[in-house]
Amino acid sequence: MDLRGASAEALAALTDRLDGATRSSRAAGALGDELFTVSRLFRAEAGLRRFATDASLSPEAKQGMVQQVFSGRVGDTALDLLTDAVGRRWTLSRDLADVLERLSEIATVRSAGTKGDQLTDELFELSGIIDGNPQLRSALSDPARSIEDKSALLDSLLDDRALPATVTLAKQSLAGTYRTVTAALATYRTVAAAAQGEAVATVRVARPLSAGDQKRLADILGRQYATTVHLNVVVDPEVLGGVRVEIGDEVIDGTIASRLDDARRGLVG
Repeated sequence: MDLRGASAEALAALTDRLDGATRSSRAAGALGDELFTVSRLFRAEAGLRRFATDASLSPEAKQGMVQQVFSGRVGDTALDLLTDAVGRRWTLSRDLADVLERLSEIATVRSAGTKGDQLTDELFELSGIIDGNPQLRSALSDPARSIEDKSALLDSLLDDRALPATVTLAKQSLAGTYRTVTAALATYRTVAAAAQGEAVATVRVARPLSAGDQKRLADILGRQYATTVHLNVVVDPEVLGGVRVEIGDEVIDGTIASRLDDARRGLVG
């Protein structure tokens, strides 16, 4: 999600408002569901979206329309956030739906309460299962299958073994906002970590790291990035040796394969 100018400012302000509305897990979960439904409606209804983001109209006119359309269809908290959102300026019309969906993700993450780390780990594990199973990946991306059918497939896969927030986000990943399910799950992991004041690092190694090694690596990365870092460790035989760390848009590649590639390039040069 690449938000700029007024849209980025709107997301920041609305996220601050969301903080006071997600103090209980149940309230946060319900709010997340409602905001996701509303975001999909704005994405599907171009006329409604254009009206709600039209800079030539007064904020009062747009807010009155939203209250007329959504009153009684969503809860008071969702309606208040939505009313605030349409009263703001937007860089692009489509940004409104994107921001509402991001708010739904944040609310759903907060519904996990103190189990935020577990949520991040479950999203990572689900992504790995999908990546490692071509048939499952094809089934979840098949345009001929309905969302309901794909949701049922995720239900059977998770089968009461995952947090409700994990299940909710897994099903939201089917909406196609982030192109693929695994891309959506990666975004949700980042959102979940950010909600806890953390960053997520994907660590690829040739063999499992001990708990002590993981803690030391997390501490080193935490000092380097001035934040708490949550590690997702992937054992990847192609690594050969060393460690490859992906954190945000940065890659720290200390693997043997990388050093061999550097050496080859040096010989060729």
